[in-house]
Amino acid sequence: MLQLRPNCEYCDKDLPPGAADACICSYECTFCADCVEKILFNVCPNCGGGFVPRPIRPVTECREGVCLGKHRASDKPVHLKYERADVAEFVELVRNIAPGDR
Repeated sequence: MLQLRPNCEYCDKDLPPGAADACICSYECTFCADCVEKILFNVCPNCGGGFVPRPIRPVTECREGVCLGKHRASDKPVHLKYERADVAEFVELVRNIAPGDR
């Protein structure tokens, strides 16, 4: 099941489960759309992959046992393990390569 992380790993913006501006990579690294667009240029600083909008988990239990109340979002913040200068350098190296070609 997808881990719904509570914050942007770059700017620490709160990204609650229903946030429409949360983006994830294939490793579930989570960033806000502003950071993805303006700072990261669609490059995950952790894995080099691209981003997609994070799905919103249903609040209402339409199917038994399947909803936000039964499978809560994480409350443990995640932060970058790299310095911002390292992130900028990495992003610059790969930003002009399409995510599928990285």
